[in-house]
Formats: sequence, C-alpha cells, structure tokens
Amino acid sequence: MNAIASNQTMLARLFERFFPKMPDFFVMLHEQSAQVEKTVGLLVRYMESGDPAIGEQIKDDEHAADKVKVHNIHALNESFSTPMDREDIYRAITHLDEIINFCKDTVQEMDALGLKPDRFTLEMSQYLHEGTVSLRNGYERLSSNPQEASTDADLARRAERKVEKLYRVALAELFQGDDYIHMFKRREIYRHLTNASERMAHCANTLHDIVVKMV
Repeated sequence: MNAIASNQTMLARLFERFFPKMPDFFVMLHEQSAQVEKTVGLLVRYMESGDPAIGEQIKDDEHAADKVKVHNIHALNESFSTPMDREDIYRAITHLDEIINFCKDTVQEMDALGLKPDRFTLEMSQYLHEGTVSLRNGYERLSSNPQEASTDADLARRAERKVEKLYRVALAELFQGDDYIHMFKRREIYRHLTNASERMAHCANTLHDIVVKMV
C-alpha cells in the first residue's frame, strides 16, 4: 500500500471514529412498530381463545422488545446527528415499547386474577390492533411519503378513541349487581387496555409531530 492510500485509510478511520455513520432511524422505528403490531395481534388471538401458550408468547415478545428499546436508545445516544428531532425519536421508541408492556401486564394479571377474556377485552384488543397497524404503516412510509404517514397517525388516534368509548360502555355494564371483587378485578384489566391505547395515541402524536417538522 502506498503512502497516499495509507493516509486516506487513516483519515477514513479517524472520520468514522469522530463522525460515525448515522443509523437509519426510519428503518428502526418501522421495525419496532412492526413488532408492536405483531404483539398486539397475539393479544387479539389470546382474547379470542384464552390460550395460555399465546400469553407466554406475549411475555416473550415483551422481553425481546426491551432489548430492541435499549438498542435503539443506545443508537440514538451514540448518533452524531439524526434525520428528525432527537426528542421525537426518543418518545417514539419509549411509547412503542410501553404498548407491549401493557399487553404483557394485561395477560399476566388476567392469569393472576383468574379472569377469562370477555367481549370487551376482545373488542378493545381489536381496536388496539387496528391502531397499531396504522402506526406500522405510518412509520414505514414516514421517509418516503410523510403526508400519508400523517393520515395513518390520524387513524391510530381514531382507534384510541374507540377503545376509550368502549371502556366507558364496559364499566357501565360491569358495575351492576354486588360482586364488587369481580368488578374491581375486571376493571383493572380494562384499564390496562386503555393505558395501551393511550400510549398508542402518544405514538400517533409523535408521528404527526415528526411529519409537521419534515414537510
């Protein structure tokens, strides 16, 4: 290797050391949102069948999601520059992860409290899945078609409102009679699902914020 080539290689290494290659945050957020959609899809299947094996899959997904969150936050912290606001990326990463956390909490507490799925947990989960599909679509086309991504964010927020409306209907039906222990057990499960939908709405708001700053 001649001196010129050697110097070029050394300069390239120095440049990579001080200005490392920027991770593709668009791909990272899309892949993370796709994992969320997959886990919520499992939640729907669990609410359809009550199959404990599916519940275990959700718990496994939560452990895998934690690793993805840590990896993505590390990449964000180590990145010299980002294609969008750092705070928006951080919020997207953490709120996506929290959706999966609430899925796991729902399944774990149903098991601990001896509760089976009912029509409200199923329908809430279906609306939650509807919204996470929209989030996945939105993050997938964020870099290439941000205006469409904004529409997806609106669809995810609409799904969240469906969950909240159904939650109020569920409570009105639940708090009939005098089996108060069952009422409070079941209400706790409904609340986990609404918490998941609230995080979904936060993700949609972040997606919309990113679009506004890009266009």
